[in-house]
Amino acid sequence: MRDTKIVVVDDSPFSVAMISKILGEKGFEVIGSANSLSEAVEAVSTLKPDLVTMDMTMPDADGLECTKAIREVDPNLKVIVISSMMDEEIMRKAKKEKVSGYIQKPVDGDELSLLIRRIMADEELFVELEQLYFTAFKEALTDTYNKFFKSVPDYKNKKTSNDEYSSRGISVVMGIIGKYSGRMILDMSIHSTKGIASGLLKKDDLAEEYVINVMGEMANIIAGNACSMLNKKNEIWGLRVAPPTVVYGESITISKLKLDTVTSVEADTILGEIYLNVGFNRSECNE
Repeated sequence: MRDTKIVVVDDSPFSVAMISKILGEKGFEVIGSANSLSEAVEAVSTLKPDLVTMDMTMPDADGLECTKAIREVDPNLKVIVISSMMDEEIMRKAKKEKVSGYIQKPVDGDELSLLIRRIMADEELFVELEQLYFTAFKEALTDTYNKFFKSVPDYKNKKTSNDEYSSRGISVVMGIIGKYSGRMILDMSIHSTKGIASGLLKKDDLAEEYVINVMGEMANIIAGNACSMLNKKNEIWGLRVAPPTVVYGESITISKLKLDTVTSVEADTILGEIYLNVGFNRSECNE
């Protein structure tokens, strides 16, 4: 990742000094500062920074008005709001103005550094994820199944196409959020899911709600473990899982989603076939 040039905008000289000090200690280049809207516009025009840290309160405008003004100079400029107040209303307005991030004062240096690195990461970061993500998810499926049943799945029919497909009976969809958004699908027959649930709970004739709950939790474990593996490779991704959505029944078709990279594989197990499908978008996840 190339060096990041930053302008600090804050009406308080103390805050400018503190934020500049933190940024310098974290290896970023602070090329200027501003204490008002007019000074911010001039700094962006003349210094051409990659990123601006923006206070919410200034003498001639608030931080979001100032953000609009400097974006007229450079529409692609990244802006991080740094403010003592960070309530839902401020965050909602900041998202509307497409602010790249927000941090509350007093500033934590590690938090600010990680946020800037995430924001400024470019195409090479997605390429790295594209090379690693499916191995991590397949390894998480293998490890989870082995721990539960002392058996390792055999994999076949790996594909990298994003096609519509017919469900085997039960599909668990796990949303993934972080630097990049994505999703994991775990699909299997109703017979297989009942076998897995019965094997884990050591009980036959389980109610449908128990079977669904077991499959949702199994998918959650697999996706969560895979995201943890990937985050250890590169913390900038900051991947996390959303609660599972379980879809089941006869003649269910899973439509293809708009994803920039998709990989799927079929896993033969002692309790039947499991279909694993994982994909990610290049676009950042707006939380």
